[in-house]
Amino acid sequence: MPLQITAMQAAWFLPFVLPICIWVIWTDLSTMRISNAANLALVGVFLTIGLIALPLQDYPWRLLNLVIVLLIGILANAGGLMGAGDSKFIAAAAPFIDPGDLVPLFIIFSVNLLACLATHWLVKKSALRQLAPNWVSWTRAGKFPMGFALGSTMVIYLGLGTIYGQ
Repeated sequence: MPLQITAMQAAWFLPFVLPICIWVIWTDLSTMRISNAANLALVGVFLTIGLIALPLQDYPWRLLNLVIVLLIGILANAGGLMGAGDSKFIAAAAPFIDPGDLVPLFIIFSVNLLACLATHWLVKKSALRQLAPNWVSWTRAGKFPMGFALGSTMVIYLGLGTIYGQ
């Protein structure tokens, strides 16, 4: 699966994005919240590393993606379609995605979402749940910690980008 992001761009972003995504995954699983601090950290990484990793002419367009996705996310949140933290995380992640990679990204997200749903359900129903017995996500009926799928999708995309990027 060739990606439009360059291997160099993905390699620049991945080491900085990975710990933030782990933070998002952990906190959403444990508290069912994605903090504003995590989302701002992700934006901060793009604002700094993006200047190094991207061609200068692409940088403002990627920032525009953040604004557009944030506006769509605000509307989706207002309509009850997704949580505010999820909307803000998607917006913060948007500038890292090469616009030519939307179809592969949606495929990665779809497959990963199914894997995350299955993993969460299996762990919730097994003795493994005792490793983190107080996680809120175990007891929120009808709710799923989307930060698990969103954060891991971001890491998978950038990881694949280092291998299959241009």
